[in-house]
Amino acid sequence: MVHGLLRLPATAAIAMGLLGPLVPVAAAQAAPRAVRIHDIQGAAHLSPLKGSAVAGVPGVVTAVTTNGFWMQDPRPDRSPATSEGVFVFTRTRPEAAVGDAVRVDGRVSEFRPDGGSSGGLTRTEIDATAAKVDAHGTPLPPATPLGPGGRRAPGVIDRGVGDVERGGAFDPRRDALDFYEALEGMRIELRDAVAAGPSRYGELPVLPSRGAGAGPRTARGGVLLRDGDANPERVILDDALAALPGMDVGDRLPGANRGVLDYSYGDYKLLLTATPQRAPGGLARESTRAQRPGELAVATVGLDGLSPDAPAARFDAAARDIVDGLRSPDLVAVSGLGDNSGADDDGTVADDQSVAQLITAISAAGGPAYDWRSVDPRDNADGRKGANERVGFLFRTDRGLAFVDRPSLSEPVPDDPPARPDPAVTPVRAVPRGGTAGLTLSPGRIAPGDAAWAGTRKPIAGELTWRGRRIIVVANQWFPRTGDDQPLFGRRQPPAQPTQWRRDAQARVVAGFVNSVRRVDARASVIVAGDLGDRGTSPPVRTLAAGAGLADLPAELPAGDRYTAITGGNAEDLDHILLSRALRGSRHEYDVVHRNAEFADRAGDRDPTVVRIALAGR
Repeated sequence: MVHGLLRLPATAAIAMGLLGPLVPVAAAQAAPRAVRIHDIQGAAHLSPLKGSAVAGVPGVVTAVTTNGFWMQDPRPDRSPATSEGVFVFTRTRPEAAVGDAVRVDGRVSEFRPDGGSSGGLTRTEIDATAAKVDAHGTPLPPATPLGPGGRRAPGVIDRGVGDVERGGAFDPRRDALDFYEALEGMRIELRDAVAAGPSRYGELPVLPSRGAGAGPRTARGGVLLRDGDANPERVILDDALAALPGMDVGDRLPGANRGVLDYSYGDYKLLLTATPQRAPGGLARESTRAQRPGELAVATVGLDGLSPDAPAARFDAAARDIVDGLRSPDLVAVSGLGDNSGADDDGTVADDQSVAQLITAISAAGGPAYDWRSVDPRDNADGRKGANERVGFLFRTDRGLAFVDRPSLSEPVPDDPPARPDPAVTPVRAVPRGGTAGLTLSPGRIAPGDAAWAGTRKPIAGELTWRGRRIIVVANQWFPRTGDDQPLFGRRQPPAQPTQWRRDAQARVVAGFVNSVRRVDARASVIVAGDLGDRGTSPPVRTLAAGAGLADLPAELPAGDRYTAITGGNAEDLDHILLSRALRGSRHEYDVVHRNAEFADRAGDRDPTVVRIALAGR
């Protein structure tokens, strides 16, 4: 998407005729320089001519938008490190058309689309004071093909350390960040691209040449994010100049598609100049097998703020995930259920209407009767303002599972009850019960007053029994990655992740709770599940697993199936189920059920997961 449409130009002077009244440059300023586009772009992320006045810069208009146009030099130099394209900022829509040969006067500037303090890069521009059309209908410079048979991005984003705009080597042959910078503003061609992620917010991540040479690939046609490999071969298509069709992972764009390469909001983006044709890849939603007699099925589902304000179709889709996709598991660790008034900041924290609508939708989808347990948060203390999203447990009791309520819901309430602790702020503790570990509260929040959970969803622990065997389950939704985390294709390398300390701290708190359970009973059956916001190889997940003696089940899957989310075309495992030693020693089977993350109609939603554990009563 082309941004900055409302900003003022570096100079208010607009070209005579084409761009409005011409304002002369002050006499005290340096005389404009006669240069070409590759001189302006230079072999660097910032133009060597930044702030300089330039005159008569030649080019052919390759694309036009509401506040300017892109042009490219038809006589390139021989250096692959200097781009031959540039954006000309005119503030209003120019009269210059695609194919016009023009000469531009103006001042060279660097525009940072997402703000001066952001971690994103800049777009090199000419803030135009005049533009003269020398000819119409000029052939466009040839588009540079990307991928096999053309120019291929290096496999590493950047090898340097620090701010790439302030120093360090500029090497498009070795660093993908420099590779794309050397093509900024130029015409680019993709042949037979395949979608690596679904369409979302007018953007589509693709791989050139049906993904040849890209990898490692998922089993369903995407591309996996790995430590040290952010897949720079991905190209983000943007609909700023031409509409994009809705696409699922594996859908293709046959033939050649062309556009201009731009930069905005943390990514280089290819702005196609014509709407491409879509060839469906035929990807189908998955369903897992049903649990067998004697198998306890525990699942994760993310609801992303689901509340009665949401369309009925969202409830139906969530119900289908549970009934058709997960085959109605015994227990579901749910994250992101909103309160009864949704995003309205009206003081509501209760969730009974949200729960009732979800359970009704599950029944309508052919599922069994489910019940719900959670702890209402205090208003605006758990994440997004007004929504009061929380984690909780959906469970069925017709197969041998029972939720242990403590205090018991069946206990009569006396006429003058003593003051009870507020469950929103009272921490749950592990205590001996029946020869193993139980809980003081069920459901109960884990260390809700700890600074690690400030402003985020607090995890809850529940005590359950499966055919007499006591099990403790912890439902989670850890602090997410946000805009504070620097982009992969940003100016600071390697990108800083200032939100990771929150997940690190949360991992230590949850690990400490699990260890408190183990101190009561070293053989306690414990399950930790939900949205941990990081991959299994990340420090927070490793801290939880190693620190509490838990096995992270996604690691047991083949790499091509190990993902629950797709971010910018990168598939990654952000949702987890971890088992204590007493459970992982039992025969178990873990599955990520790919139903959401790869599809445009559910883009951004997480894939549910499930583990089936063969357990005898105890």
